[in-house]
Amino acid sequence: MGSSKGLDDVLRDWEFDPHALSVRLFKGSDGRDVIQMRIDLGVLQMETQGRPDGQTCGSYPTLLDQLLAVEEKSPEFVMDDDQCFEADREFLQYYHRRISWLKLMHYHRAVEDADHTLALMDVCRDHSPDEEWTLSHEQYRPFVMFHRTQAAAMAALDEADAEKAIAVLEDGLEQIRDMFIEHEAEEEFEHDEMVIQLVKLRDSLREEYGIGPSLQQQLDQAVKSEQYELAAQLRDQMARRQHP
Repeated sequence: MGSSKGLDDVLRDWEFDPHALSVRLFKGSDGRDVIQMRIDLGVLQMETQGRPDGQTCGSYPTLLDQLLAVEEKSPEFVMDDDQCFEADREFLQYYHRRISWLKLMHYHRAVEDADHTLALMDVCRDHSPDEEWTLSHEQYRPFVMFHRTQAAAMAALDEADAEKAIAVLEDGLEQIRDMFIEHEAEEEFEHDEMVIQLVKLRDSLREEYGIGPSLQQQLDQAVKSEQYELAAQLRDQMARRQHP
């Protein structure tokens, strides 16, 4: 682990808390930073650059890069058992590091790892060996989008840009809604716990910073309440903004 302390000493000095995620940045004896996550039976250690396990996939830095190279040569390829196994490994590794970055409040890094996972999901969906394997991963897409939206919004707040944070939240919510629609589950959208959390964060930021609803939100509300004249005026405003 890059330290002169034995594993027994580390575990004794860092007790496991089953009710909280325990993560820290640790500097090894070679000077590099690594992420350590305390788990029930020990410690997970992850690299901060490249793949979390510090390994490569042949001549490629990650499995995603390798699969994209295969896709470029053979656009219709189907993933084999080894590729599916390695994809599951990479998904899990990036999940652990993503939640670690969130806990450490390194939000831009959490966004990067979420983007990697979403891109890997795209490749796996497009080249999956069967529908069951596809669904086993696609079911987690809203969860990854939730993390990405949350992280990107908090990164904007770190830069003192509340308006951007709200815009990020609105865009993320719309993307998640589209996923629910795609899977014919739109009626579940507003009751989803992740959606509720993002809406609460957006609304709390609006209240704290005195930022009103966007034109799109006003339009949606006008259509919902059958205020069609107002809806037409809002569409005109949106069109003028897009084509000044």
